[in-house]
Amino acid sequence: MAPVTSLASTVDQRIADALSAALPEAGSADPLLRRSDRADYQANGILALAKKLKGNPRELATRVVSALTAPGLIEEIEVSGPGFLNITVADRAIIETLAARAADDRLGVPYAERTGTTVVDYAQPNVAKEMHVGHLRSAVIGAAMVEILEFTGERVVRRHHIGDWGTQFGMLIQYLIEHPHELDHNADTSVAAGTSSTSVVSDTSDTSDTSVVSVEDGETAMTNLNRLYKASRALFDSDEEFKARSRDRVVDLQAGDKETLALWQRFVDESKIYFYSVFDQLDMEIRDPDIVGESGYNDMLEETCRLLEESGVAVRSEGALCVFFDDVKGPDGNQVPLIVKKTNGGYGYAATDLSAIRDRVGNLNASTLLYVVDARQSLHFKMVFETARRAGWLNDEVKAVQLAFGTVLGKDGKPFKTREGETVRLVDLLGEAVERATAVVREKSEKIGLSEDEIVTNGKQVGIGAVKYADLSTSAARDYKFDLDQMVSLNGDTSVYIQYAHARIRSILRKAGDTSPLAHPELSLAPAERALGLHVDQFGEVLAEVASSYEPHKLAAYLYQLSSLFTTFYDQCHVLSDDNPRDLVENRLFLCAITARTLKQGLALLGIKAPERL
Repeated sequence: MAPVTSLASTVDQRIADALSAALPEAGSADPLLRRSDRADYQANGILALAKKLKGNPRELATRVVSALTAPGLIEEIEVSGPGFLNITVADRAIIETLAARAADDRLGVPYAERTGTTVVDYAQPNVAKEMHVGHLRSAVIGAAMVEILEFTGERVVRRHHIGDWGTQFGMLIQYLIEHPHELDHNADTSVAAGTSSTSVVSDTSDTSDTSVVSVEDGETAMTNLNRLYKASRALFDSDEEFKARSRDRVVDLQAGDKETLALWQRFVDESKIYFYSVFDQLDMEIRDPDIVGESGYNDMLEETCRLLEESGVAVRSEGALCVFFDDVKGPDGNQVPLIVKKTNGGYGYAATDLSAIRDRVGNLNASTLLYVVDARQSLHFKMVFETARRAGWLNDEVKAVQLAFGTVLGKDGKPFKTREGETVRLVDLLGEAVERATAVVREKSEKIGLSEDEIVTNGKQVGIGAVKYADLSTSAARDYKFDLDQMVSLNGDTSVYIQYAHARIRSILRKAGDTSPLAHPELSLAPAERALGLHVDQFGEVLAEVASSYEPHKLAAYLYQLSSLFTTFYDQCHVLSDDNPRDLVENRLFLCAITARTLKQGLALLGIKAPERL
């Protein structure tokens, strides 16, 4: 079906047409329509027009009202205050618009197929290192933006820029050579990671390579890696001969020695077993072809440096290849450069990030590069993006954007740590969230008779949903406090509140028996019905705004408000009352049904499940 035009857009267009008819000298004018607590909508644009035309705003507003033709759409329009237009739409228009949405699998949300490609860089753990709470935000925010962009018609390529290269691998590989069984475990604990990360993976046609690994296998893999890292570090710090051998192994790795690369790949594959188990806990799909780590751009680094130097974008400074910026200075007032190649010939992070831009623009035909990265890296990416623009890799047709996010804090407002002051392991955090949520679900389960399997399943969906929603309901740029007690609460701005609203609606629809949801545009609507219907109608507009501004918290806010409006509707408008005529019951069931669909779809775009019973 064709997308459904929202009531707000339709009213806005009718007011704009009336403005042009009544005030042709004003040209094309924006009515500045917004939701209002005095009516359904308020148009404020006439005030600015009156100033421009040197006219009386109330008189101009009256002329606009006289020129307005909107039969069946606008129930009432009045001139208010200095020249505002307060607009109330017809009950029939609300239900007819919602009925059109209900008839569409996408709830009438436009699918604006675009010609460009957006590459989203998110969920970037480090090989041979444990994932902690700091890895949560990039994964959750990035996954939500991927879903929202794809749903609204964007062609998206996922990229997971894992940290899989560096001097520490010399130490790890050398220790593994001398202790060859340290990474051994059961043969069935494996990951579909056969594609070596030593070359850029630009072909995204294969989307089937998704690996699901158990939590136990992931824990085993991480235990092996932690044990090996600690043992190799202790030997490196205490044995000068082993330290020398480790440094020689770094040279072999960078030179592409086959044996060394094969062992390095074992660390990458072992880490992927662990990564996949954590992402599976997060109910998040990570596909192997989308993982292109730092090593994936090794073959491009020297050429990137050459192109920057030949074009004059980068210059030599004290033996290093650097890019300077007038507005980036240190405390001493001297310019702080972006170091692309170090004095010793090693490559900095900038060389890898710039090579990734070249690959994504040149090979993936990206028109937008979206980096979901910690706000503390903002200066680095500002310098990288500006360097890429100077080099011509970014331009008016190709843009790069950092979706910067803040820090996860504890209840005390300080960076989230364990009682011992250590970084919180992500698997522990997720496990506790599921445990707390399962307890809440179990407590409520007696009333509705959930089975043990349903309690366990719902506990995971509620717990993981709570963690994701707490992150996504906060503006990404802001820090937020991680408070599990509040996260799994049935009250307040939580995913549990939204999930419960959805489950309550599903219960109402089951209790309705043979009475089906059916729109009745001929009926008058109660205030709570109108408020609910008008908010449901905004779903597509909210998604369009979120997709263009990269602000998933606005979708979370929309869903929370929708749940709140449904609660008011439920309290004030009895749905299945025996005193209600059948057409009223059917119409209210219709409002319930489309609200449930909107909640479920909205939560799905945030990566959150909506249980049928809760």
